[in-house]
Amino acid sequence: MPNECIPTLTRDPEAASSLARLRGSKYPMIDSHLHIVNFGQETPSAHKLIRGMDRANVKKAVIFGMPVAKLWAEYDREPPDYYLANDAQCYYYPLTDFLVADLYLSLPPEQQQRFYPLLCGFNPTDGFAIRDVERIYERFPNVWCGIGEILLRHDDLTALTYGEPARANHRALWRIFEFAEDKDLPVLLHQNITSVWKSDHPVYLYELEEALRSFPRARFTLAHCGMSRRVNLPLYHKMIERLLERYPLLHVDYSWVIFDAAICPNGIPSPEWLALTEKYSRQILLGSDLVGKFERLGPELQRYDAFLDELSEQARENVCWRTAERLYGNRKKSD
Repeated sequence: MPNECIPTLTRDPEAASSLARLRGSKYPMIDSHLHIVNFGQETPSAHKLIRGMDRANVKKAVIFGMPVAKLWAEYDREPPDYYLANDAQCYYYPLTDFLVADLYLSLPPEQQQRFYPLLCGFNPTDGFAIRDVERIYERFPNVWCGIGEILLRHDDLTALTYGEPARANHRALWRIFEFAEDKDLPVLLHQNITSVWKSDHPVYLYELEEALRSFPRARFTLAHCGMSRRVNLPLYHKMIERLLERYPLLHVDYSWVIFDAAICPNGIPSPEWLALTEKYSRQILLGSDLVGKFERLGPELQRYDAFLDELSEQARENVCWRTAERLYGNRKKSD
């Protein structure tokens, strides 16, 4: 998208540098991981979303809500805006999909073409979840391009959410995965590979692989490569390489903590992750993982440039936009 609306500042170097960061990556992108509401189920306007994307060189975006809401507890003096803001619990919030659909449908058709909305407002441990998915899918025909982000194993959020822990191999999800296969809908999962207290082996990897083996036709994306805060393992890239090799329909996204913790620590690209990305670029996407703060799109995505500069042109285009376009752009619309 053109950036003519942003003036060029030549007399103030500091302001010019700040403005350059707002503009985002020098490479055109599809942001494949963008929450347009926060944990309070609030969202900025569609105008702010479009403006943030235009500034940040984001051509299109995969957008979704937040499947849980943070409780404003009686004992908290101020409303929380993040799941770690305080000790209050989180609960599943189905209206998040209505917020996404309303924002999407408020846009003119030419702007709608820039978005791939996903639905996520259901409890992944509830056998009735498939009913909720079918209802919202039918309520807004020709809107949904996939399912997710489904929040499963997720560091402290798991302990803060009412009910039993959500996991990739929970049988309540089986009917949803069958629905996704039938409708040819990609599924974005947040499934931590291990717990925050186990850094020597992947204690939750088997849950993910049970789902992958049980639904070989489903197109899953593992958000953040299965990493989260305080969730890491030695030779992490080897595990991801094995998964991508063994499950050719599996995708991963580089977003949130995985990039700074493993892929490009201290702004220095990891040779191992560069080699992995070159080999499996058709299964890798990039995302900001912002939670409604569209003004930060530029800084979040610009930091990928140090890594992208080291890739071949083909691999770079794949991870920046081609993989996302293949995964979401040719989806089957509602009947």
